[in-house]
Amino acid sequence: MALTYDQKKLVVSEVSEVAATALSAVAAEYRGITVAKMTALRNQAREKGVFLRVVKNTLAKRALKGSSFECMEEGLVGPLILAFSLEDLGSAARVLKDFAKENDKIQITMLSVGGELFGPADVDRVASLPTRDEALSKFLGTLQAPISKLAGTLNAIPEKTVRTIVAIKDAKEAA
Repeated sequence: MALTYDQKKLVVSEVSEVAATALSAVAAEYRGITVAKMTALRNQAREKGVFLRVVKNTLAKRALKGSSFECMEEGLVGPLILAFSLEDLGSAARVLKDFAKENDKIQITMLSVGGELFGPADVDRVASLPTRDEALSKFLGTLQAPISKLAGTLNAIPEKTVRTIVAIKDAKEAA
């Protein structure tokens, strides 16, 4: 079904608005995916904070103009689905990578992060990046480690003193 001019303008404005705030974008070819599987992919993406959209390539090129994802313009060929990470850098790559494991019909074609274009081989690196919550917990663990070691050291001093006094007392009682 062909889109009217107003619908096309709406699609371009929606995608360009998302692209302006997105952290990363992934494009994947979806040839042969059933409607049920595509619906499942959309549900997974929504849960993970990923904007997922099938957009005609000419409209996608217009929508990405002026954004940090303009570098993807050359690779917009064939039936593509665009996924934009809105909450953390690797969420779009993670969603499409996990979905591609189960469905061999989806082929990730490119990835863009920070205005740079990467190939499908780099998706694994971006997908393995920790989420915001994971990164914060690792950071807090790193901050907490010296404090807990200091507390353990300070706690060991009175324990050793008590053990030494008990050992002296036992030695005197035995003598």
